[in-house]
Amino acid sequence: MAHLLGAEALHLEYPTTVVFDSITLGVDEGDRIGIVGRNGDGKSSLLAMLAGRVEPDSGRVTVRGGVTIGVLDQGDTLDDDDTVGHAVVGDAPEHAWAGDPRTRDVAAGLVGDLDWQARLGSLSGGQRRRVALARLLVGEDDILALDEPTNHLDVEAITWLAGHLKQRWASNAGAVLVVTHDRWFLDEVCTATWEVHDRTVEPFEGGYAAYILQRVERDRQAAAIEQRRQNLARKELAWLRRGAPARTSKPKFRIDAANALIADVPELRDPVEMRSLAVARLGKDVVDLVGACVSYGDHQVLRGVEWRIAPGERTGILGVNGSGKSTLLGLIDGSVRPDPGRVKRGKTVQVATLSQRLDELADYLEDPVRTVIARLRTTYTFGSGSKARELTPGQLLEQLGFSSAQLSTPVKDLSGGQKRRLQLLLVLLDQPNVLILDEPTNDLDTDMLAALEDVLDSWPGTLLVVSHDRYFLERVTDQQYAILDGRLRHLPGGVDEYLRLLSSLGSAGRPAVAAGSDAADAGLSGADRRAVEKELSSLERRIDKLQRTIARHRDGLATLDQSDYQRLNAEMATIAAFEDEVAGFEERWFDLTDQLG
Repeated sequence: MAHLLGAEALHLEYPTTVVFDSITLGVDEGDRIGIVGRNGDGKSSLLAMLAGRVEPDSGRVTVRGGVTIGVLDQGDTLDDDDTVGHAVVGDAPEHAWAGDPRTRDVAAGLVGDLDWQARLGSLSGGQRRRVALARLLVGEDDILALDEPTNHLDVEAITWLAGHLKQRWASNAGAVLVVTHDRWFLDEVCTATWEVHDRTVEPFEGGYAAYILQRVERDRQAAAIEQRRQNLARKELAWLRRGAPARTSKPKFRIDAANALIADVPELRDPVEMRSLAVARLGKDVVDLVGACVSYGDHQVLRGVEWRIAPGERTGILGVNGSGKSTLLGLIDGSVRPDPGRVKRGKTVQVATLSQRLDELADYLEDPVRTVIARLRTTYTFGSGSKARELTPGQLLEQLGFSSAQLSTPVKDLSGGQKRRLQLLLVLLDQPNVLILDEPTNDLDTDMLAALEDVLDSWPGTLLVVSHDRYFLERVTDQQYAILDGRLRHLPGGVDEYLRLLSSLGSAGRPAVAAGSDAADAGLSGADRRAVEKELSSLERRIDKLQRTIARHRDGLATLDQSDYQRLNAEMATIAAFEDEVAGFEERWFDLTDQLG
């Protein structure tokens, strides 16, 4: 295979730290390389140096003549005044881009549900991310450098992107470098993994599963130094080798060695023991949803939901954006009431939600972490019987990746991932017996995700998870449900079954962005058809107005004092309310277009 890019003796440092010290790497045709490591160790800096965005302090990057590099940044660099179509294909005439198979595939896979005349400023974060990806993928770059490409994407879009990247370089004509914390994506796409740590880059063969196996072997040779990381990695390897649900491939790197390494690793969770302990804490009744329906105005978001949540149940909830996941969680925690239908809760049920807004930290912003944990109880019991563990808050923080030095850091100065872990600690130590996790993997690197999963393995209660991180969802839950067309549906086949159902539904699988309809006559005629078209037009105007309002509020966030946590929370709550209203209108828009055919 031909050589595309080389890095020789790269050295990079900032005023207070050395990031890389004399690293040498190479990229060949056909390489699909995943870049992993702890937050702050330099993954994005490495990608930027290789792409020519950052100059190393010494050393050099060489690129073969004629080779071009396309970059997807973490940040949003799109122009709000641009349109979807122009952002993706530029000034190319329709006959030119429509005749190109790659452009058609990318457009259908990422932005097929968007109105190509819509202004980018009116789109959500996830929609803008898909536009940015589409613009990059329709190009002819030889190397793609992707920094967190799955951020804000749903399960369907992540699955499409993985398939596209594998197919695109099946002929070994180019290469991909990808920084991501999405472990399913790493395992599905990558042929090699680079771990960034301690000012160096260590290469491994294969995707995430093969990388974990090789890292376990490395850690076994330095057990005294890396004991804790070794135990977590071995536990995760056991999960990978024992048949994670809905995985399409298994690690093929040194199978015999893998089996030997995990021979003495116990099962991740003892389901009988966990259910027994959950019953002891909850009783037999948790939350029953019986014929539950929820409507916003004239639009019914949820219809006829029947769900009897059991003690110790660990369930993942899937659904496209705007499908009603947040409404379903609201029924469970009591913030939303059904109409009609009923919700019955057990007498001992205590529901806690790990939200995306970090509300639990609002009262602690000026305090150092050690002051926060000093206000808590001395010890907490995790597990039961012979496996019960007494942990102090400090020990649990250490398990979640905090060092002794970080205990003196004010909460407001923590990174996003550190705040997320401290938020989880406060939620868990309230000792709820029903725990709802709403996108819990945001801002966490792969090591911290493994640590979080380890904590949840011994948590005795009912667990409900909403996440676009397929690996995490399959790892911590035992079953999945999906919200499809307002109804709750069990998925015996897991995420794969959900993706098949979405594919069979076609455009019905995702709420549409405001756009005109040229549908053929579906049976409506006369006054009924005119009434539907009138309501559609009204909905489009209301959605457009709300999206402009949301865009103004998001722009206003940048002008707020970032230390004014209460003000920021209030503004985020306002934006979330507007987004929920848009989701309801979009669902109604979808129903009406169905009536028109």
